[in-house]
Amino acid sequence: MAGLHKSEVTNPVLNWIDQRLPIVTMLQKEYGVFPTPRNFNYFWNFGALAMVTLMGMIVTGIFLAMNYQPNANLAFDSVQHIMRDVEYGWLIRYVHQNGASMFFIVTYIHIYRGLYYGSYKAPRELLWILGVVILLLMMATAFMGYVLPWGQMSYWGATVITNLFSAFPVVGKYIVTLLWGGFSVDQPTLNRFFALHYLLPFVLVGVIFLHIAALHIVGSNNPLGIDPKGPQDTLPFHPYYTVKDSVGICVFLMVWAAFVFFAPNFLGDPNNFIEANPLQTPADIVPEWYFLPYYAILRSVPNKLLGVCLMFGSLLVLLVLPWLDTSRVRSCRFRPTYKWLLWLWVLSFIVLGVCGAHKPEGVWVVLSRLATLYYFAHFLVITPILGKLERPLPLPESITQAVTGRPLENH
Repeated sequence: MAGLHKSEVTNPVLNWIDQRLPIVTMLQKEYGVFPTPRNFNYFWNFGALAMVTLMGMIVTGIFLAMNYQPNANLAFDSVQHIMRDVEYGWLIRYVHQNGASMFFIVTYIHIYRGLYYGSYKAPRELLWILGVVILLLMMATAFMGYVLPWGQMSYWGATVITNLFSAFPVVGKYIVTLLWGGFSVDQPTLNRFFALHYLLPFVLVGVIFLHIAALHIVGSNNPLGIDPKGPQDTLPFHPYYTVKDSVGICVFLMVWAAFVFFAPNFLGDPNNFIEANPLQTPADIVPEWYFLPYYAILRSVPNKLLGVCLMFGSLLVLLVLPWLDTSRVRSCRFRPTYKWLLWLWVLSFIVLGVCGAHKPEGVWVVLSRLATLYYFAHFLVITPILGKLERPLPLPESITQAVTGRPLENH
């Protein structure tokens, strides 16, 4: 019949749908026979893990929103109501609460994989930039979600972080007033943070769709960082990588469940079990663990404006990384010097996280400044210069040769 898609699906119902809306054909093309490098390791699981986590966060978030009250006088009690009175409310909330940490864990590992194997280099620059946008949206969503329980740390964390925008000349105070909806963190702030926290995950889904679309246009990178030379270098995504991803997802869900059932508040702050009190400031105001490195960068310098610029700059520098790296070689497997310097960067990020959890005094200030210095030096100085000077190891002829040890012509 004219106008209908020619579907090869055998199931009559799916065939009827696919002729008119070829979803099954598209899925088969993009996730069935899609050619994928044959040498993926388990680092390539973390994109799928992030997707699973986001779906879990959206589903649990919708159920939580059904019972949450975005009211400054009722928010804290509504969270307790969810925990104590709503059927399985405690489970839904703990899955959601710990899901935020799980999301950042898998995302940080996903980013590290991209850095280690050079997945940001041409032709994947836009793919990388979309990934950084996803990270920024995650951070905004997580920050607004952390405010919603309206505990002491939620309230004062929102006060401190939103006040940072006042450091910008001329427009700073207007930005803060816009975020607050008034002259302090109060009911209007909670209203808009709740609305944005509910909305942004769906924006995140849209950007992730673009991220995946960009990936399927340019193809996946691989541990060797070399392009496939032909069909012998690739495998269809299904069943090889669907099975491999399924194994990783099962292990990941067990880790997530271990936190939910055995240590649900391990990654939280005890002060958030106290209702928000605008008249009583906690002794230490500490953000969630996944913000601590950036919090340490913020406090590493005495000037407020410089600290805010460095904090935002530590994320924005990732956007231009594809043009900062001057090396011809993608993967750190063939860059012996850069590999160890990248591990040093990871160490600096961990040190910043530890420093962010301590008061900005004594040795913690010194460590924060040294780690901040290396964080930026790695991207702005070491990466461009070393790319010109380093002599990489010889690359294999093809993925097949590296996997099987036999030259390409034998296949």
